Amino acid sequence: MATRKTAAKSTAKPNVSADELKTYYREMLLIRRFEEKAGQLYGMGLIGGFCHLYIGQEAVVVGLEAAAGEGDKRVTSYRDHGHMLACGMDPKGVMAELTGREGGYSKGKGGSMHMFSKEKHFYGGHGIVGAQVPIGAGLAFSDKYKGNDRVTFAYFGDGAANQGQVYETYNMAQLWDLPVIFVIENNQYAMGTAVKRSTKSPNLWERGAAYGIAGEEVDGMDVLAVKAAGEKAVAHCRAGKGPYILEVMTYRYRGHSMSDPAKYRTREEVQEMREKRDAIEHVRQLLLQGDHATEDDLKAIDKEIKEIVNESAEFSKQSPEPALDELWTDIYADAAPQTA
Repeated sequence: MATRKTAAKSTAKPNVSADELKTYYREMLLIRRFEEKAGQLYGMGLIGGFCHLYIGQEAVVVGLEAAAGEGDKRVTSYRDHGHMLACGMDPKGVMAELTGREGGYSKGKGGSMHMFSKEKHFYGGHGIVGAQVPIGAGLAFSDKYKGNDRVTFAYFGDGAANQGQVYETYNMAQLWDLPVIFVIENNQYAMGTAVKRSTKSPNLWERGAAYGIAGEEVDGMDVLAVKAAGEKAVAHCRAGKGPYILEVMTYRYRGHSMSDPAKYRTREEVQEMREKRDAIEHVRQLLLQGDHATEDDLKAIDKEIKEIVNESAEFSKQSPEPALDELWTDIYADAAPQTA
């Protein structure tokens, strides 16, 4: 009988400096304030279509980006603004794209779900549930083919974990030892159905055992735990051991999208998570209790972040809408790539 290449729930945490803690605090706060502003602009009618906010899940992407290296790639679903900001994309360009303006990352034509940054190795934002998972394996296949020691993070949610293409991808990734980390952002409700109601085997990371893929469950409300698990997964992939699965247990405070009233859970449940498990507040307390920062220091960081977010909103309002002839651009490549 084949052995199961799995691991128990990760509880390890890395030793980090005060400066690193402040960086994680700042990055998570940037995502939250940005998403709060995006929600305001949506309510004002300045953002159209769908808008899926990342509020509550900030520790997931900040922790994993802390474990990533230069040139590593990332691909995700439609709840993607946090991933863009965490990998260093300009808030102005992200907000301008959300509002459909020329200054956006896709020139105002992609919106929330379809913006990219080749410079930051961010490959979307995908609206079809689970579609980004095989794309992530393809990115990893490219890196393995080139032998460049890079790793791809393929993010998807607990709802997408039931998609057949996920398991086809698991099979190929393990068969070819691809350097891809499958990140299941388990916020417990998919679109609006609790995992316990939709999924018979709730430990989603364990499903990789059928293919011999290593994995573990991680506390997604603790940025340090996520970073530690991310470093372990990255080392596994860089060592040529194939893919790795991280099921990161997190929680979104808002509905599935801005149009979701979230009546499938109680206000008390959400409030309890905010008060007892909030990832940003956790790091805030670590900074204060460790005498790494004062209340005034943290207020100054918040003030700086709000200014950055307000500037991004103002930039998006001032940026013009794309010209009509822009609709015909970026449809096909100018020339097919040639190989030697």
